[in-house]
Amino acid sequence: MTATTLEEVIAKLEDIISQTHKSGDRSGYFAALYYKVTVKVKEGIAAGQFGDGVNIARLDVQFANRYFQAYDSWQQGKPVTKSWEIAFTAANRRSCIILQHLLVGMNAHINLDLGIAACEVSDGDLDKLRVDYNNINLILSSLTYGVISQLNLLSPFMSILGFRGTKSNSMLVQFSLGNARDGSWCFAEELALLQGEKYEEFIVRRDEEIAELGGSLVKNSGFLKIGVWLIHLFENKNVRYVIEVLNDGKKPYKKELKGFRL
Repeated sequence: MTATTLEEVIAKLEDIISQTHKSGDRSGYFAALYYKVTVKVKEGIAAGQFGDGVNIARLDVQFANRYFQAYDSWQQGKPVTKSWEIAFTAANRRSCIILQHLLVGMNAHINLDLGIAACEVSDGDLDKLRVDYNNINLILSSLTYGVISQLNLLSPFMSILGFRGTKSNSMLVQFSLGNARDGSWCFAEELALLQGEKYEEFIVRRDEEIAELGGSLVKNSGFLKIGVWLIHLFENKNVRYVIEVLNDGKKPYKKELKGFRL
């Protein structure tokens, strides 16, 4: 079954975090980051930060369900988009640093899934989402520096490649959630003009492009290879602990999700 409310999205994310924490699966890194964003969006809706909270909630649920479908399919050995295949495969690579695991998950979900979800909930009028879509970027920006602080704790040598610190030189900011969302909106605008086979073919082409980008995010070569190796050498490699830190210091616990299967 799929989530139908933000409360169900949050509960399912908690379940994934709990599962990955228990099994020591690095996929939990992205799930913990995604959980932060969803909670903040829910709080923003409750605080009246959006002109149409109902519509943004619909978008958030539709968006999340694409991630849940990909995660569930991967766990069952079923096909997923190439973008998600890169991300889930990377979770098994011990050589990837924590930042790379976060970026490759963001790449698949934002650069591919978000534009598709926006088209699916727009009912043919994508422009009605634009203002509130931009408001979400403000929420994402507010989370960025908290995540960087957590990464600094987990990866003390991040500063070697300029991944750590200020707004201008942090790799996480350069590949920021906000920038990725801007690109996703352009994708949604182009996708909204298409129908039928052309619609599906455009998604396939986009998936191939985003998968290629994802591959470049986890491929280390040249100076980058040396830098990532040094970061990895001193980075915390306890997967469960990393998930706990990214989960704001909370130890995940399993909640019963009646009617849901992940």
